[in-house]
Amino acid sequence: MKKVFEYEFLGKKLIIETGELAKQASGAVLIRYEDTVILSTSCMSDNVSTADFFPLTILYQEKLYSVGKIPGGFIKREGRPTDAATLTARVIDRPIRPMFDENFRNEVQVVNTVLSVDNDYTPEMTALFGSSLALGISNIPFDGPVSGVIVGKIDGKLKINPTVEEMERSTINLTVAGTKDAINMVEAGSKEVSEEEMLEALMFGHTYIKELCVIQEDIISEVGQEKIEVELASLDENIITEVENDIKNKMLEAIQIKDKIEKYAKIEEVKEEAVKNYEEKHADSETLAEEIKQVKKIANNIEAAEVRRLITEEKIRPDGRNMTEIRELSASVDLLPRTHGSALFTRGQTQALAVTTLGAIGEHQILDGLGIEDAKRFMFHYNFPAFSVGETGRYGAPGRREIGHGALAERALLQVMPNEEEFPYTVRVVSEVLESNGSSSQASICAGCMSLMAAGVPIKAPVAGIAMGLITKDDNYTILTDIQGLEDHMGDMDFKVAGTRKGITALQMDIKIKGITENILKESLAQAGTARLEILDVMEKTISEVRPELSPYAPKIKTMQIDPDKIKDVIGRGGEMITKIILDSSNVPTVNHKDAVKIDIEDDGRIIAYHTDYTIIDKALSMIEEVIREVEIGKTYTGKVVKIEEFGCFVELWPGCEGLVHVSQLDVKRVDKPSDIVKVGDEIIVKATGYDKRGKLNLSRKELLTKKEESKENN
Repeated sequence: MKKVFEYEFLGKKLIIETGELAKQASGAVLIRYEDTVILSTSCMSDNVSTADFFPLTILYQEKLYSVGKIPGGFIKREGRPTDAATLTARVIDRPIRPMFDENFRNEVQVVNTVLSVDNDYTPEMTALFGSSLALGISNIPFDGPVSGVIVGKIDGKLKINPTVEEMERSTINLTVAGTKDAINMVEAGSKEVSEEEMLEALMFGHTYIKELCVIQEDIISEVGQEKIEVELASLDENIITEVENDIKNKMLEAIQIKDKIEKYAKIEEVKEEAVKNYEEKHADSETLAEEIKQVKKIANNIEAAEVRRLITEEKIRPDGRNMTEIRELSASVDLLPRTHGSALFTRGQTQALAVTTLGAIGEHQILDGLGIEDAKRFMFHYNFPAFSVGETGRYGAPGRREIGHGALAERALLQVMPNEEEFPYTVRVVSEVLESNGSSSQASICAGCMSLMAAGVPIKAPVAGIAMGLITKDDNYTILTDIQGLEDHMGDMDFKVAGTRKGITALQMDIKIKGITENILKESLAQAGTARLEILDVMEKTISEVRPELSPYAPKIKTMQIDPDKIKDVIGRGGEMITKIILDSSNVPTVNHKDAVKIDIEDDGRIIAYHTDYTIIDKALSMIEEVIREVEIGKTYTGKVVKIEEFGCFVELWPGCEGLVHVSQLDVKRVDKPSDIVKVGDEIIVKATGYDKRGKLNLSRKELLTKKEESKENN
């Protein structure tokens, strides 16, 4: 039976409908946040997965009809998810996943279908609300609810879910999610704000998260189904005891080896020994295959438990560092001679090579999504090849993780990028992770920043990134600076902070527990700030300031301003004039030739020309100046005859400017045929006499000849 729940959230309508749509799903809700409408559904498989992880899938399906668009391309239907959709799905997944038991193994799918979008009423956070509620009213054992909000700071005041226009003026763009009791997911970009400002924004957002969670609880209490019991993964106590007695001490020794490759090899050796020993002792067991799976799981658990015990009790990290110590740092620039900018950043056994490429404004990325923005001129792409961790693996299109890490780095550096007026280029940075032992996204930010500086991109200030970790045990916790892979995998938090010396530019937090306190957030931000300054010291020793000149292989740039009404003249009929300018100034056969000058023409009359050679740019701009030159009526010009008709001849005063010398204006005497007086290619002197009703320029040779005759007579 259909049920409708109406609420007011921050003075806006929030309407939840259930019981009418998608009734065969375990849970389904239609969320209306003003004109934004999302259908969220949840389903769970009946079978227990054999995987040793929780198989949760969160989908965020953008439908372009929701904003009145038809998809681009030839197929004209939605294809693979956009980067924005992938990132939104990750944002929803991260606060929801910790709310399931760690031993849950039934597959769960949550699908958010975006049906209508008003971008002033966040579809992303509406989908998170719907995802949590669809799980909450279902029979799926979900320990929610969770909710999320976007926090902005406009004109010095914090605001929840700002409009698109307000967000353009905001110094903070913070997405925060959590339960009634604690925050469990953070994603932010900010314009160099202090740790205190960011913490205030986080806690401000949590106040309204509580309100949204209460709304969900009200609905769940009325229409929620009874949660079913599912089989949770469990381990045999006898096998646990046997494996612990066999390898626990050896595992402890292996964990404390400092070198990653040697450490991981020894850990794997210990695990293999556990399996081999168990197989020898229980060769006659009828369920040996299932027992071996448990042995492997128990060995992993011993590894995790020992890592956590060493850190929380003995204050010893796997590689011997203290809790706030950063791994050894090194940096260099200009590794690649032909690129526009390159830099290498190494932190311990994590290494990123970043390359910056500059292009024309017209080379921006076109976005076919639901947002207001339809293009972007700064892109950061992150690649994580299997060889970076000494493995073989899949190579192809980037996965969710690569898209997410690239977006985080892009957000961190975007805050210091020059605007289009200051630096009219499209900029692409690519980070190739060459080696990884944790925190490769933050190494990519550091390398990417230095490659921008080496390329001569006038960023406002250098940006560095650091990843913080958390290990909890009962009421005690330990915050770790610069977590490596093992600490990330075995820990409770991955808290990434990027920024300048002045403040934070990006933030991302994922946790495996249900939430963290304000004190933990405060300590983590402070500890990250100290580490960030240490990393910036190393980066600035390598490259202290932005290069004053671009690479010789980077496109140079010059701009000019013309009357917007003259744009059509510069382009010409069917693009003839702009094509001629490009070909003649560059001396190339086609406009797509690698050595052709690139010319962008903006609607406001701004002309931007790009080429590696300033001489070619200058020639192209001078040709444009000729095209837009105004004819002065009454003035005399020397022109070239370009066409002869029975009624007169056409004379080109300069490229793009032609006028007609009527047959009656060719000579002082009567002319029967224009070809008797002039031929194509002749240069003649003419006077501009005005324009006809169609706006065509009229010229006269006769008037100049008349004056000449009069002058002779006077003499």
